Amino acid sequence: MTGERKVGRGVAGDDLYGRLRAYEGRAAAIGGVGKDPVNEPMIRHWCEAMGDANAAYPAIAPPTMLQVWTMGGLSGHAGGSARFEAYDELLDLLDGAGCTSVVATDCEQEYLRPLRPGDRITFDAVIESVSSRKTTKLGSGHFVTTRMDIRAGGELVGRHRFRILKYAPARGASVGKDRPTEAKEARRPRPVINRDNEGFWAGVAEHRLLIQRCTGCGTLRFPWLPGCGACGCQEWETVEASGAGTVFSYVVMHHPPFPAFDPPYAVGLIELVEGVRMISNITGVPYDKVRIGMPVELEFLRVDADLELPVFRGAVA
Repeated sequence: MTGERKVGRGVAGDDLYGRLRAYEGRAAAIGGVGKDPVNEPMIRHWCEAMGDANAAYPAIAPPTMLQVWTMGGLSGHAGGSARFEAYDELLDLLDGAGCTSVVATDCEQEYLRPLRPGDRITFDAVIESVSSRKTTKLGSGHFVTTRMDIRAGGELVGRHRFRILKYAPARGASVGKDRPTEAKEARRPRPVINRDNEGFWAGVAEHRLLIQRCTGCGTLRFPWLPGCGACGCQEWETVEASGAGTVFSYVVMHHPPFPAFDPPYAVGLIELVEGVRMISNITGVPYDKVRIGMPVELEFLRVDADLELPVFRGAVA
């Protein structure tokens, strides 16, 4: 389909969508081979990073590691494990129609049986669907969904669906008749408050950092969840965190810039002395001085008239 790669920006909508749909069902990857067999060291590293102390591991792999065994790392996959040309052709077609930006939107996983150390992973991927043109706050474009079928010893063990939006960036999208744009207002995104986490945000309003504690087994958990991951109990109480902790891991955000954020800035995975971890901004120290193990203390940052957030102030020795 060499002709598909020569697409101008003037392609009519109906004609473009018909050409995009022609890629549904075509291979996105063929004959993929996992770089390593399922193994205990990777399972232990994953569980440590996630704070998952489930006794079932590492005799089996956590189900959410499904995609890990298919990844090629920085050097990629060799030979037949590479991405198939149809997927690149589809992206080229969208680029040519002006949908030059991309954002990952969501993924779905199905687990058919647990993976065990020693399992050898193979996989194939298919372009499952391409949506009609959709308009979002980012811009208008098409959602592209790929489905990866993952096998161990030839047996289907799971599926991974990954969805992206290929879009033409909007230019200053309006957010209301009396409000110019989000960029001009520079407001932080609002937290989603629901019946499962409203108690946490009520605590923030009182300058208290509240952690859930299962009344069945005593396990502390964060973020807030409706039930205990350790014993399944749905009854819980709250414990107020002391506010002391250390930087367990962190990233420095340079790009892309967002309204109300001024890169570069550090975002940390903070391990509280109570043993749970939470993600928040690190304040009080230059972004390039943040280090793993750095002590931090809770403080509350008012970012605008309607929003106050828990953040952690670091200390440079």
